[in-house]
Amino acid sequence: MNNINYDCIDYDKLPKSFPAQHQDIQPGIEAEMIPKPVFDNPCYKGSEKLKGKVALITGGDSGIGRAIAIAFAKEGANIAISYLYEEIDAQATKCYVESYGSKCILYMGDISCESFCKNLVNSVVKDFRKIDILINNAGVQFPQESIENISQDQLELTYKVNIFPMFYLTQAALCYMKKGSTIVNTASVTAYQGHVDLIDYSSTIMGAYHAIRFFYFNLL
Repeated sequence: MNNINYDCIDYDKLPKSFPAQHQDIQPGIEAEMIPKPVFDNPCYKGSEKLKGKVALITGGDSGIGRAIAIAFAKEGANIAISYLYEEIDAQATKCYVESYGSKCILYMGDISCESFCKNLVNSVVKDFRKIDILINNAGVQFPQESIENISQDQLELTYKVNIFPMFYLTQAALCYMKKGSTIVNTASVTAYQGHVDLIDYSSTIMGAYHAIRFFYFNLL
């Protein structure tokens, strides 16, 4: 049964254009965006599909990660959110999750670091007593008009954030996961279509797509 009432959001009233805006940091801060992104349908009523489950979401403070956190909370899951430094966004997402009756704990740190990923999973299990769902969502992108402009530092950082943590976190979480547990890698249309200004990013997203397929075959 589909519980979504699409009439609850008046799409005609949503902005059709957006003012020019720029943030000098990456990741950016969602709280500073104009207008604010739509991340929840208040008219969707959950049906306890994830009651009692614990989900770890990287980049869960904002964007797709925030939408996942709120959607899971509405289905009864408790939420662990990993974020880099975006404290304002993370605290706002925590409030939204808790407003739906779920527990939410925030973990700040750099997932490109293997030791942090291991400590993150161990902390989630210590705080929640288990982990059922791992959402590898966090990622970075740095547009460049030419492949010649992609520096070694940019290339390494893009892979360290977009690819390596999928392996670090999956390896750390597996020993705690049981039958029925779930690992999800978020991707993007760039995995299939590419993007002329996002060559390095597009290659990592294609990597994420194939990685989850072969995680599946390896763990059968």
